[in-house]
Amino acid sequence: MRAALVQLTVSDDPAANLAQTLGFVREAVAGGAGFVLTPECTNILSSDREHQRSALRLEAEDATLAALRAEAAKAGIWLLIGSLGLLTGDADGRFANRSFLIGPDGSIAARYDKIHMFDVNVSETEIYRESAGYRPGAVAVVAETPFARIGMAVCYDLRFPHLFRRLAQAEAEVLTLPAAFNHITGAAHWEVLLRARAIETGCFVLAPAQTGFHPEARGKGRRTWGHSLAIAPWGEVLADGGTEPGVTFVDLDLTQVAKARGRVPSLTHDRDFTGP
Repeated sequence: MRAALVQLTVSDDPAANLAQTLGFVREAVAGGAGFVLTPECTNILSSDREHQRSALRLEAEDATLAALRAEAAKAGIWLLIGSLGLLTGDADGRFANRSFLIGPDGSIAARYDKIHMFDVNVSETEIYRESAGYRPGAVAVVAETPFARIGMAVCYDLRFPHLFRRLAQAEAEVLTLPAAFNHITGAAHWEVLLRARAIETGCFVLAPAQTGFHPEARGKGRRTWGHSLAIAPWGEVLADGGTEPGVTFVDLDLTQVAKARGRVPSLTHDRDFTGP
């Protein structure tokens, strides 16, 4: 299976972002990819809650989701929409940060709502409270496809290894980790954590990312790290998307999953213990 990681620099304008995304998806298809992955926040990246409330839509009404489903069906590909910001109708008004796996007929094969919210103080000027606008999910997801079992996660989930262990023990072979990773934490932690998750689970890790500076009409904007990565089950970096928007290809040999797990079968070595 040839996979393609789409790296984007989105703004707070969903229509403009969709045009950029469709262009790269078509480039990925032209390059022979049968599995195309986009980053977290494919439809919008904004820190302005008022703007988000006016720009976001319910899942059934979201133009980005509809267009990408149609594109997947037209091309006959599997498509991971890394995540979309969506209205939910929840009483507290919070949104969903939802990842979608789209089948080659355009159907939604799986949904995953990001479980772990990015509530951090990166620096005095880089403060994030994702949970103020987005409500966390509560269900881990492994999706069946003809080429692999896919364990779905999003961005900050990366820092919670027990989630990925559960996915791997539920027979996931490929872990998807779309992200809009902060440029400061990305420089320090992005690659090493992705490699660790691959090594711990014996899975391929596919991590399409946002990159560069993301302008906002009514905000200061933000920067993301880029470097979309594909990691092998033994921990090698197979592909790095660098820092420019574009498409990065990687060929997956799923026999490498069984090979890595056969050499170090740690997924079967759990033991109960007490304390602390």
